[in-house]
Amino acid sequence: MRTRVIGTAAIGALALSALAVPAAHAVSVPNDVVVGDTKVTKVVVDGDNKVAFGTSAKSVKISVTAKDDSGIASAETFSLSGPDYGFYTSGKPTCTKVNSTTSTCTASVKVDPKVDYLTNAEAGTWYVDVMVTANDDDFAWVDKAGSFKFQRAAKLTTDAAPEPVKKGKTLTVTGSLTRVNWESLKYGAYGSQSVKLQYRKKSADSYTTVKTVKADSKGKLKTTVKASADGYYRFAFAGNSTTGAVNAAGDFVDVK
Repeated sequence: MRTRVIGTAAIGALALSALAVPAAHAVSVPNDVVVGDTKVTKVVVDGDNKVAFGTSAKSVKISVTAKDDSGIASAETFSLSGPDYGFYTSGKPTCTKVNSTTSTCTASVKVDPKVDYLTNAEAGTWYVDVMVTANDDDFAWVDKAGSFKFQRAAKLTTDAAPEPVKKGKTLTVTGSLTRVNWESLKYGAYGSQSVKLQYRKKSADSYTTVKTVKADSKGKLKTTVKASADGYYRFAFAGNSTTGAVNAAGDFVDVK
């Protein structure tokens, strides 16, 4: 990432000159432009910089923190861009003062797979472009100020049998991993992925991992365990750069 200190009037001049000069000799407009001491310090998308979309519309929150010795006055509309020409712009950000020098500016973007014609190739790493202005007219225009994962939603099921089961006997746990196809707006098999089998004793508050299982080419999961005590079994998929994490609902097993 490059940072240039440049006069405000020169920004427009650079842009115009880039258009006027023949392509072979074109002048590149800098990725980042900073006037004064304005600085973008943090960008967070949807709380954890990961957002998975299924077939329904979802509003995504973008939070940008910036600072300047004079304080932050405003932020321009945020731009989100990703693979396969993916592109969104936010609504007008609202800036909330944190202290005399720092503010956090927030805005949202509505993504609707049913009307936005998402392609599966758009899943992956996306970037946020930001422009914030300070009270003394300093500003920072930052390309790729932050990044996040724009993911296809997944679904996961778990079924443990037989139920009930005698202590020490074998339980067979099956399930299925699918993920959305944005182009057909349907969920299909997500095969050859590693998924964790987890167990939570009836009296416990959290799950522990029992083993890792690999889905077959059709996304089907199957494994066995020895029944020890009443509790819940579930499969858990950690997700990856293109597909969101998902935990199946726990299936309770009564052990006699």
